[in-house]
Formats: sequence, C-alpha cells, structure tokens
Amino acid sequence: MKWKEHFKTITNHKIKVMQHCFKVGLYRQGLLHDLSKYSPVEFWAGARYYVGTRSPNEIEREKTGVSSAWLHHKGRNKHHFEYWIDYSAGKDHKMCGMKMPLKYVIEMFCDRVAASKIYRGDQYTDRDPYDYLVRSRSHYIIHPETEALLEQLLLMLKDEGEDATFAYIRKELLGKKK
Repeated sequence: MKWKEHFKTITNHKIKVMQHCFKVGLYRQGLLHDLSKYSPVEFWAGARYYVGTRSPNEIEREKTGVSSAWLHHKGRNKHHFEYWIDYSAGKDHKMCGMKMPLKYVIEMFCDRVAASKIYRGDQYTDRDPYDYLVRSRSHYIIHPETEALLEQLLLMLKDEGEDATFAYIRKELLGKKK
C-alpha cells in the first residue's frame, strides 16, 4: 500500500507549503502548490518508488535513468528553478537560468523548508534547507540573482529562525502588512 503512504506524504508536504505561503501572504500559490503531484504520471511514479525518506523522483531516476514524474513536474511548476532554464540570448546560446519572479523564489523557499521538514521529520532543524542548497548547488543551472536571494533566505532561516524569516519576506520583500 505504498500509494497510501505516498499520498499522505505529498499531501502533508502540500499542507506545509500552503501554511508557509499563507504566513508570507502568498495565498493563491499556497492553495495551488504542487497540484500536478496528483496527476497520474507523477502520482503513480511517486507511489511506485516511494520510500518515505527521500524523493521518489531520485529513485526512479536511479532505476530507469530518467524520472518521467520529475520532467512532468518541473515543467508545470514555476517555483522550481529548473522551469526557468532556457537558452541564453547571447551569441553562445548556452543553457542558463533565467531570473525567477520574486513570488516564485519565495514559493521555492517555502517548498524547500517544507520538504526538509517532511524528509527529516523529528530531526529537522532550520539549518537543513541551507545544508541541502550547499550540497546541491554545484550542479544547478540557476540565475545568479535567484540563487543569491534563495541563499539569503535560507541563511536567515538558519541564523534567525522561521518567524523572523517569514516576517522579513512578508514585510520587506512582498510589502504586505500582517
């Protein structure tokens, strides 16, 4: 019955992201976050490769060489920096990260915090999302300004905690009142 556990995991993740998005005032994004995970291509691959401690997309990729669920997901969800990879406008036409709109960078931050909480469980600390960035960034194709803002927010979370970081995002970055 791995499908039930997968369903619980993605639903708990979605609820955590929604709570985080609501704290910063991104209500629509919180409600619509990751709905594609319930589509057949993403859901059934996730259920098949579910282990509960890491992304089923990683396992699908290891076993088959590609994650069809991830390709579907990142192409439909603007809070993933991979959605924003394109050819540069320069003469070299290299693949590069495009600058993400602020609201999607913030949703990405909320997503990373929620994912860390789900996968780390009781062992979660506010340092975990930053540590994940540090471990992973060497293979990212991401716009420098997008990466800098994400890192700033993850460092703030690590050093000042969740309440201070969400308040900063809401007030200073989004200009919303409580």
